[in-house]
Formats: sequence, structure tokens, C-alpha cells
Amino acid sequence: MNKDGFDQFKGSQDYVTSEALRNAVNVAIALGRPLLVRGEPGTGKTLLAHSIARDLNKKLIVWNIKSTTKAQEGLYIYDTVQRLNDSRFGDKDVSDIKQYIKLGKLGQAFASEEKVVLLIDEVDKADLEFPNDLLNELDEMSFYIPETYETINAVQRPIVVITSNAEKELPDAFLRRCIFHYIEVPDPSLMEEIVNVHFPKIKNNLLHEALTAFYSLRRIDNLRKKPSTSELIDWIQVLIASATPHEDISRQVPFAGTLLKKETDYDYFVNNYMKKKQASSAAANTSGPPQ
Repeated sequence: MNKDGFDQFKGSQDYVTSEALRNAVNVAIALGRPLLVRGEPGTGKTLLAHSIARDLNKKLIVWNIKSTTKAQEGLYIYDTVQRLNDSRFGDKDVSDIKQYIKLGKLGQAFASEEKVVLLIDEVDKADLEFPNDLLNELDEMSFYIPETYETINAVQRPIVVITSNAEKELPDAFLRRCIFHYIEVPDPSLMEEIVNVHFPKIKNNLLHEALTAFYSLRRIDNLRKKPSTSELIDWIQVLIASATPHEDISRQVPFAGTLLKKETDYDYFVNNYMKKKQASSAAANTSGPPQ
């Protein structure tokens, strides 16, 4: 904690962050507001919540959102089927409805005696009404269970991290309640730090060639999905495991399927990018010294 009593996120050993991202996390913690994180897939949005939990020594509760997820599921579930079965075949007192109320991920975060980190992952996968259905709960940090006439208030206001891949536009009223940060693809200097965390013994020439090829691919405007940090880490692992000579990396871009995940992107890479690269290399090799 800092001198004002707030938890202070500094980053964790296995997750390199920019100063801007650390500031956004700490502003969200200080204001008690959800942190909404956007960015290309593979830029570490989900891992951020894990890093916050590790750095602050907090329990992490993960709510993975799907297209069928309803906001109610995050609060609580009333297990009517179990109650019906107990009334017909069991010997329990089914008049005690509370035993059939199961808290969802948001409910668990509110009920926790200790402050936790709550990750609401890929909020934009759900329908358009999903964010609106959570406005009051996230604002007031409480919700009402009509079946038991009970209000669940947050014992400790959780640190809420919400991720989005920008598949859908989120409502303005929801955005207004969040601290927002867009995770950019790291610049070469920061990316070098990230790679060194994953591969502390990587050779400098391999790292240099891999980063050169990676950023060269990202500059291709025709790619529908440009390679991200996650793909780069996987690619470097393959390069190391295969003992690929560093001089072949930027020239041949071996194992390109680790970086490019769409068929149209791979076809463009093979039939346009690499052919131009090879033609340029051939022209340079055949040209003699200046007269």
C-alpha cells in the first residue's frame, strides 16, 4: 500500500507493463472504479488481472464471458431444479431457500472478507444489454436477492478488471463508470524487455532478427490480423527449439504460421511479401560494385 492506504500496483516479474498502464491500474484502484482494458488479441489484457493479483497478493476471481452469459449469472443462481428434487426425493427442509442460492463470480467477490481482484473477461462477447445490466451493481457494489429478501453488499470493494476485444461497442453509460486504457503493441524497447522475461538466456542476434521480422510483418497494411505479443513469444520459442540460425530469421521468416493465423494473411505473406523480399535480395546480390 502507499501512504494513503491504497494498494499500489508496480507490475510483476513475469508481466512487463508500461508506465501508462500501471498508472491506469492505480487510478482505478484509488477511485474504486472498474478498469476497462482494450487492445488487440494477444496483447496481455487477461494476464494483466493475474499480474495485479500476484503483485498485490490478492485472490483472483475470473468470470469468463460467453455469448450466452447473462448478468444475473454473475450475481447469483437460484437452483430451483435441486430444490424440486429435494422436495420430491430428499429429506431436506426445502422452505429454507437460502441453501439453494449460489453466488456467481461477482457475488463471490462482493461476499469475500478480503479484497479480491475480479476479472470480467471479454465483456463484449455477451449481448448488448449485458453491460447495462451490471451498471448499478458495479456502481453501488451491491445487489438484492428477492428470493431471500437479502442485500449482498461488498465487504471489501474488489479491484475489477474488464477486458474487451472491441467486437461490440459498449454503452456510454457503462464506459462512463470505468477507467479506460488501451494496451498498445509494445515498442521495440519494451518488447525486448518482455521477451527477456520469457527467455532470459536468448542470444542478442536471435532477438534482434526476430524483432526485425516481427515489426516488418506488422507494417504490412494488408494483414487482417497482425501478429501480436503472444504470437511473437510463441514464435521465438519455436525458433529456439529448432535452433534456427539467426541469419535465416528475418530473411526467410521460418514457421510463419506461428505468427499469422488467417489464411488470407498467410497467402499474402507467401505470394506477395516473401516474393518481393526475395526479388529485392536477388537484385542486391547480382548488382555489381559501383563503377
